[in-house]
Amino acid sequence: MGRVASTTSIAEKISWYCALFMAVMLVLSCCEEPSEREYRGEEVLLLQQKNKPCDEIYVVREGETLQTISEKCGDPFIVEENPHIHDPDDVFPGLVIKITPFKNR
Repeated sequence: MGRVASTTSIAEKISWYCALFMAVMLVLSCCEEPSEREYRGEEVLLLQQKNKPCDEIYVVREGETLQTISEKCGDPFIVEENPHIHDPDDVFPGLVIKITPFKNR
């Protein structure tokens, strides 16, 4: 009986050490710095987003004007296409506007 108890005790200790090892590995993997390849992937994604044309439905952000949106999206006729904009100077964050880039006309 003593031998079975010691075998069970050893198995429990090994199990705890394995669990502790796995927890340490998990914590270390979360703290790992991204590789150079991952950085390049993020740079490519940012460049793609920067050069991405505007969606047809555009939500005005803080600090934007119709002029900046027009330049960014390539649509010089924003006011004409959006009859709900009565005053071009009264543009506010959250305003939804229709964008039709000039090159798509």
